Amino acid sequence: MAKDEATPLPQSDSGNRTAIRVIVADSEPIFRVGVRKIFARTDDIRIVAQVESAPKAVAAVKRHEADLMLIECGLTESPREMVSSILALAPSLKIVLVMIEPTEEETVELMRRGVRGIITRSIGPDLLIKCIQKVHQGETWLDHQGVNWIIDAYRAQAAQLTQPRNRLTLSQREIQIIAGVTQGLRNKEIALEIGTTEQVVKNYLRKVYDKLGVSDRLELALYCIHHRLLEVYCKADPSVIATPVIDRTAGGLSETPEESSRSLE
Repeated sequence: MAKDEATPLPQSDSGNRTAIRVIVADSEPIFRVGVRKIFARTDDIRIVAQVESAPKAVAAVKRHEADLMLIECGLTESPREMVSSILALAPSLKIVLVMIEPTEEETVELMRRGVRGIITRSIGPDLLIKCIQKVHQGETWLDHQGVNWIIDAYRAQAAQLTQPRNRLTLSQREIQIIAGVTQGLRNKEIALEIGTTEQVVKNYLRKVYDKLGVSDRLELALYCIHHRLLEVYCKADPSVIATPVIDRTAGGLSETPEESSRSLE
């Protein structure tokens, strides 16, 4: 077997083509075996490769079609760079990191880099399965402390935006797209609502981010709430769009006694 080749795994007897395809990257053989046994309990999760190093993790991403990667943070001294490298190869891949003891700084930065979930080795089998399922569905999985760290980080970011930029001008289309974001709609859904393409929505969002001085969808939503941006525009011209209400069901907080998942998209 080549140096960086992932360990091939037998296909599930169920032949479930809709199963969540997972790459497991962890230095501990006993953890990999345990995870494999846990996932064998459900038909909707299938491990497509197991690796034990960061280089092999990257090679596995290139070699296998996967929906999600469960990866040990300690595989490298630079987990942030590892995450960025993997997502550069597979932007749609969802990453769940296994950490020994998450810290506030590392948690916030890793989430900014695109990590969708952070767990510890103490997570129970049922919660691990639920974590994989929720992250695959588009939610973000963190324990209670992690959720608080993320909220605090975005609040601090929002606090820096205490004054709207002078003479801020937004077009009607930009306001429509902002309204869609605050309602929890994805780019594709916004495009369908306003009769354009997903790429056009992405282009408009980049312009909006630059105008408002924000960097992502959550910061945009917080900015709008803090400054009542949509209310201001609707009062000036009610025909622009009705004031939206944030959809609390689109990725709310789902809690368990040990872990919680929160959609930040």
